[in-house]
Amino acid sequence: MTDRDPALAWPAPAKLNLMLRVVGRRPDGYHELQTVFQFIEQGDRLWFDLREDGAVRRLDALAGVAEDDDLTVRAARALQRATGCRLGVDIRCEKNLPMGGGLGGGSSDAATTLVALNRLWGTGLDEEALSALALPLGADVPVFVRGRAAWGEGVGERLEPVELPEPWYLVLVPPCSVSTRDVFCHPELTRDSRPITLADFLSGDVTNDCLPVVRRDYPEVESALDWLSAWGGGRLTGTGACVFAVFDDEACALDALSRAPARMQGFVTRGLNRSPLLDRLDQG
Repeated sequence: MTDRDPALAWPAPAKLNLMLRVVGRRPDGYHELQTVFQFIEQGDRLWFDLREDGAVRRLDALAGVAEDDDLTVRAARALQRATGCRLGVDIRCEKNLPMGGGLGGGSSDAATTLVALNRLWGTGLDEEALSALALPLGADVPVFVRGRAAWGEGVGERLEPVELPEPWYLVLVPPCSVSTRDVFCHPELTRDSRPITLADFLSGDVTNDCLPVVRRDYPEVESALDWLSAWGGGRLTGTGACVFAVFDDEACALDALSRAPARMQGFVTRGLNRSPLLDRLDQG
């Protein structure tokens, strides 16, 4: 077997934020949110080769990210510290998700690292303990650890599993990266939206409070949103940059993608209420 054997890969699926409301600001500067997470089939893939010497190494360079700052490395070391595990690992990551796209690529990679190494190192933490380790790595990491579509509150860490329709999505990937920090620090960001209920969301309230700021400051995102408006309206995932439209079937989504201007890159994918990471975990 090669070190990139597909049978040994661990999936790190992307997510879409189907709604995102900023309903307040906490004393520590973080924002109180309401959001809905759903996974999609598109994602990164990771491989883990165990080491006996305790070293944690990232074998694939990631532009602009030092090895010690990589979320997969930080996740592995956090698991070591929490459990006293003396094993190490070489981590290989096939990056298919864009950075700064709002698809949760780095967070998903970190969650997959925690879940996979918990199994491969035999550290035996349950889902609650892994989720507690996940939160300091990023607000989105716990939902990837838990692996179920969810209604999220707080900074996104208070999660309630939900069963949602699993439509097809056309996702456009504008040629830019949006800084989540910059969006949440923006003076024009709405920070006092009225809280809603899950029933409100299911009835069609899919507001993303970050959209006006991102649309104004990122013309590539605005262009993609405007083009998607012809296909039922474009929506922003997280703080962007990726935008999406919802379709009832794959053929219609693929037809829309085929008509996109050449400058617009994207993909068609299915919504998932259960993460492929849980399926991989079940395989042993």
